[in-house]
Amino acid sequence: MKNSTIIGIILGLVAVLGGMVLKGASLTSLINPAAFMIIIVGTVAAVMIAFPMSDLGKLGKLFKLIFAEQKLTPRDELITRFMEYASITRREGLLALEAKVEEIEDPFLRNGMRMIIDGNDQDFVRDVLLEDIAATEDRHKAGALIFSQAGTYAPTLGVLGAVVGLVAALSSMNDMDHLAKAIAAAFIATLLGIFTGYVLWHPMANRLKRLSKNEIQIRLMMVEGLLSIQSGVSTIAIQQKLSVFLTPTERANLREKEEGAVEQKA
Repeated sequence: MKNSTIIGIILGLVAVLGGMVLKGASLTSLINPAAFMIIIVGTVAAVMIAFPMSDLGKLGKLFKLIFAEQKLTPRDELITRFMEYASITRREGLLALEAKVEEIEDPFLRNGMRMIIDGNDQDFVRDVLLEDIAATEDRHKAGALIFSQAGTYAPTLGVLGAVVGLVAALSSMNDMDHLAKAIAAAFIATLLGIFTGYVLWHPMANRLKRLSKNEIQIRLMMVEGLLSIQSGVSTIAIQQKLSVFLTPTERANLREKEEGAVEQKA
């Protein structure tokens, strides 16, 4: 299983449920419809008040991003591709890249390639692509904010649920057995609020932020690669420039691939 979100949720459930068992708490106490209504419905209500429907309509896509594996072009593969483009450009000119445009799956890279082939000014190309990146980053922040706000509301609603439960419990102080059970049930809302807030919503927000950062870094890498091609730099220069986006491990892997390719040609 490659997706750490699913593993994390399973481990979170195991930690809480296992901890309850070890502490001697009954798992049947979790069957508390009132607590679920206050926490789940209350969190949904708070989020709906906080965000317009235009933002909330994207929740399906956001959950898909959280649970699906992110598909981005590997950085070392992107460098190899740009080195190929640079080689073609130096031999045959920018117009020769037109045959490669339709092979590009990434719409951002394809749009940037078309702009440099059309002969647009380098500053214009940079401005357009960076504005595109900024707009994408703003959309990503708005999506992550929904989950981070849900993570803020849920624990507070858990306290509210506990207060409601205690009010109900204190109304029947004559029956001490019922009172004890009612007090225990009251804190289930707090448990659910803290669990959903800090094991689900906040971590999901952080995951979306991390996915966004990965995508933005790839796009910035594409911008530098496109502008380098437009400037007519050599394949070695473009490799050196784009290698700054790689980790030391990725740089070592790239060198190994290049050495392997050289040996095969020899």
